[in-house]
Amino acid sequence: MEKVYANATKALDGLLFDGMTIAAGGFGLCGIPENLIGALLAAGTKGLTIVGNNAGVDDFGMGPLLKTRQVKRVYASYVGENKEFERQVLAGELE
Repeated sequence: MEKVYANATKALDGLLFDGMTIAAGGFGLCGIPENLIGALLAAGTKGLTIVGNNAGVDDFGMGPLLKTRQVKRVYASYVGENKEFERQVLAGELE
């Protein structure tokens, strides 16, 4: 079985589905899976549960997935720098 892929989109082909849970590494904005996030954005996968250290910031990390409303729930230890995250939680749009 070939385990090396040309890009994240090819690596995730056939694996993504709406409502899935994504556990993503990184600490703050360091070591985050940028290519995975980009592939999720491009695929338009919705209803995601994100498990990770943080919710990113408005334009980086998990932030773009929040802006496109692809995330329904977040489990994170730190979410203090993402205004869109704050807005969605306070509005009852994000768990």
